[in-house]
Amino acid sequence: MTKQFNQVKENNLGRLEQYVPVVARVHGGSHPEFHDVKREFDAIVEKLNKAGAEKAELNEEFAKLRKITDNYTVPGDVCESYEAVYNMLAELDEAYQA
Repeated sequence: MTKQFNQVKENNLGRLEQYVPVVARVHGGSHPEFHDVKREFDAIVEKLNKAGAEKAELNEEFAKLRKITDNYTVPGDVCESYEAVYNMLAELDEAYQA
């Protein structure tokens, strides 16, 4: 894992773990795709936890997230927390690919 990814992970993961379940609960009815976002995020967290200091293999999860979110395009009818989740996931994805 790159130093950049570790930094972004450290900056974003805690907030994502707080925001993702809330956004799923609040917006899941009108944006059912967010349940898929939550499932992929949960898979990423699980893999990161299992990997410890090693590099987790997350290409598949990030590819699915890009597809589900149309490359992290924020819907026009959502709150700032929803937007923040997409922005943080995009930043994490970009850092992982670097």
